[in-house]
Amino acid sequence: MRGTFCLVLHSHLPWVAHHGRWPVGEEWLYQAWAQAYLPLLDVLRRLAAEGRRDLLTLGVTPVLAAQLDDPHCLRGVHTWLATWQLRAHEAAPRLPDLAAYEHRRAAAALTEFETHWQHGGSPVFRSLEGVVELLGGPATHPFGPLLDPRVRGFALEAGLSDARWRTGAPPAGIWAPECGFAPGMEQEYAAAGVTHFLVDGPALHGGTGFARPVGTSDVVCVGRDLEVTYRVWSPRKGYPGHRDHRDFHTYDHASGLKPARVTGPDVPPHEKAPYSPARAAAQVERDAADFVATVGARLDALRAKHGRPALTVAAFDTELFGHWWHEGPAWLEAVLRALPEAGVRVTTVRGALADPGLIGEPVDLPPSSWGSGKDWRVWAGAAVTDLVELNARVQDALLTAVGKGRSFARDPLLDALAEQALLALSSDWAFMVTTGSTVDYARERAHRHADRAFALAHLLDEGRREEAAALVAGWEPAPFGHVDARRLRV
Repeated sequence: MRGTFCLVLHSHLPWVAHHGRWPVGEEWLYQAWAQAYLPLLDVLRRLAAEGRRDLLTLGVTPVLAAQLDDPHCLRGVHTWLATWQLRAHEAAPRLPDLAAYEHRRAAAALTEFETHWQHGGSPVFRSLEGVVELLGGPATHPFGPLLDPRVRGFALEAGLSDARWRTGAPPAGIWAPECGFAPGMEQEYAAAGVTHFLVDGPALHGGTGFARPVGTSDVVCVGRDLEVTYRVWSPRKGYPGHRDHRDFHTYDHASGLKPARVTGPDVPPHEKAPYSPARAAAQVERDAADFVATVGARLDALRAKHGRPALTVAAFDTELFGHWWHEGPAWLEAVLRALPEAGVRVTTVRGALADPGLIGEPVDLPPSSWGSGKDWRVWAGAAVTDLVELNARVQDALLTAVGKGRSFARDPLLDALAEQALLALSSDWAFMVTTGSTVDYARERAHRHADRAFALAHLLDEGRREEAAALVAGWEPAPFGHVDARRLRV
C-alpha cells in the first residue's frame, strides 16, 4: 500500500428557507440540492451497491440538515425540479441539443428525488452508514473563535444534539465552521465528545502527512493537504477551469440554462463555444488520471520522507461537485474507482484514525481558519467591524436573558431567543460582506435575526410574555425545534 487517502466534503448553506427566491435565498438551496446533493448521493449509493465501503467523509452542517428535512423546502425543491424540466422544454426550439441534455438531467433528478428524498435528507444519510462518515458541527455555522466560550459550547452542543436527533447518533468528528480555531477549543471539543476535526494545511505548517493530537488533549486534528487539494480547486486554477468543462457563469437568460463550455479564461460569454458533454467526459477521464497520479506521488514522497505509509486529505465544499463544477460527480466517481487500483487505500477520516501508524506527534495549533490569509480577517476584519460588534451585543442579550429567566422547565420563548441569536451569529453574513458577495442581503439577514433577539429579550425582561409570544408567532419557522436554552451555561 502506497498510503491512505481521505476525501472530506463540507456541505453547507445558511438558513435560507422562507427567505425568498432568486437571486438569493431558497434558489441557492434548490440549485445545490438538484445539482450537487442529488447526484453525489446517487454516486455513493451506486458504489455502495458494489460492496464499496468507507468512501469519504461528509460534513453536513446542522442548518443545512434542517433544510433538507424541512417540509417547506421539500415541496419547494420538488417544484424546482419540475420547473427545470419545463425550462428545458421551452428552450428546445432555440437550443435543441442543450434542451435534450437538460431534459434528461432533470428527469433523472426528479426520479432520484421521488425515489429517495421525499422524506428528507436524514433517511438518505442514514442509509449510507458504513459508506460515508458524517461530520457535524455547531448549529447555524458560527465562527467559533469570536464567540464567548459559553455561547460557543452551547452552539456546538445544539449542533451535535441535532445530528443525534436526525441520524441516531452524534458525530464523533466535526468540520468546524470555516475551520476556525483558537487555542483551547480542543478542550471544549473533548468535553463535548468530539474526537477529531479538520484544519487547513497552513495551521500545521504543511505537515499534513499524519493526524495530530492537539495540545495535551486526546482530540486529533487532520490537515487539508493543499498540494493535493489545489490540484482540483484553488484560488487560481484547477480542473473545473479547463476549456472543455461547462462554464458556470454563462447563462442562456431566457431559460436559465448554461449553454457554454469554459472555452478560455478571457473569452467573453457571447463568444464561448457550445457545451459538449462528450468533450467534457473525455476531459473528466484525463483529470481523474492526473489526480490519481498526484495523490500517488504525494504519498510516495511522504513514505520516503518518514519511512512509513502516510496520509493525505483533500477537502472541498460539497457544492463544487455538480453545482459549481458540472462534471464534478463524474470525476469523483472515476477517482474513487481508480485510487484503489493504483495501490492507494481510500477511507474515511474515522477509518484513517483507526490505524495507529497514521497518528503523529502532538501539535499546538495557532489561531487559524481556511479563509483568506488563513487567519480570522474574513470574519473580524475592517469590513465587518460593525457585524463583530453586533454579534457581541447579541451574545450579551442572550446570556443576560437566559441568566434571568432560567428555570427547571423549558421556556419556549427563551428557546426562540436562542435560535434567533444563533442565526444572527452565522459566519455566512461576515463572509458575504468581506468577499463582496450579496452584501446587502447578508447585512439584512444578520440584523433581522439580531433585532428579533433584542426585541424578544426586551419583552421578556419586562415580563411582557403575551406580547413576546405574539411576536414569536409572527416569525417564519426556525430550523431547530429542539434548541433548549437551559443548556446554555451562564
